[in-house]
Amino acid sequence: MKLSVIILNYKTPYFLHLCLESVQRATANLESEIIVIDNNSQDESIELVKTYFPEVFLIENQENLGFSKANNLGVKQVNGEFICILNPDMVVPENCFETLLEFSNDKRDLGVVGVRLIDGTGTYLPESKRNIPNIEVAFQKLTGDTSKYYANQLAQDEVGEVPVLVGAFLFMRKAVFESIGSFDEDYFMYGEDIDLSYKLTQNGFKNYYYGQLTALHFKGESTIKNRKYQRRFYKAMQIFQKKHFSKGKFVDGIIVLALKLLAETKSNKKLKLENGDTEKNIFWVSEQSAMPEAFRIKNYKSLNVIAFKDLSQLQNTSGTVIFDLQDLKFSEVLQSIQLLKNSKNRFRIRPSNCNFSLGSDTSTSQGELLKW
Repeated sequence: MKLSVIILNYKTPYFLHLCLESVQRATANLESEIIVIDNNSQDESIELVKTYFPEVFLIENQENLGFSKANNLGVKQVNGEFICILNPDMVVPENCFETLLEFSNDKRDLGVVGVRLIDGTGTYLPESKRNIPNIEVAFQKLTGDTSKYYANQLAQDEVGEVPVLVGAFLFMRKAVFESIGSFDEDYFMYGEDIDLSYKLTQNGFKNYYYGQLTALHFKGESTIKNRKYQRRFYKAMQIFQKKHFSKGKFVDGIIVLALKLLAETKSNKKLKLENGDTEKNIFWVSEQSAMPEAFRIKNYKSLNVIAFKDLSQLQNTSGTVIFDLQDLKFSEVLQSIQLLKNSKNRFRIRPSNCNFSLGSDTSTSQGELLKW
């Protein structure tokens, strides 16, 4: 088998549904498998996978094992030569995996590959490619200077080597992943992608950023941005520094103190997960499919059906744009969100044959679910 896609889910049933539809389309022409690991979500996630995606191999954990341990468990179950570790709040284009397999096949020193990521507004996410956060870079990051933290030596749409890729999308050979000891399970959440990337380069592998492929990462969907998770993030940075850049107890102690202080003072982001504002202008974008009647009868300010070929007229509008995947490609939706990203519109995506749409207006909090 050529490819195994591993998706670790925790309390994101609707985003998982959208992610799985995109992965199914992207693997349609490949010898592949999809594995979903649920970290004891205790919501409708399990039932959703069983009902709508029965061909997916489902692992039901009885507790939240965290990112590293759960993904390591998943990799042990796969049959693919290549693996892709994927967040459940990701959307990939149809040509994603075929393109990366072609790029990777002849690279025997291949470490991990990442792609260009955008958020739900079409904004580029600079964490798509990063540098190693050694002590100097880490302290600059703490003070708000990210000039050395992000790998700005490579343009957004370029292809080339970078030190660190983001854990939301990690594509690599299974054998290479296992050869360096898989994910370090000292990390519960955050930091494991930095650690993995660093171990790969230390063992002679090359990590690549493939900026000619764009995927959507809603962000924040599997972690509520409260102080508990802020502490986990900075704890992960502390673990990484101590393991790979220790300067002795005194300096390490200063780093720990600084990280702890920042974790305690970091502002919390407000959670937003609701059923939508019924006063908005709605623009329903499709090729041919009609707007569902159940959605049409809801009390919106105005409803407009827009043909995909006429999408450019939305550059001067203000409202909620809903892309209908009943007859649109994921690649078309991603291109459209980027085309309209500087407009006053909000973007939502409706999976095929579903009575909901979802999206996000910020990369720092959970998104919006609209059901009808």
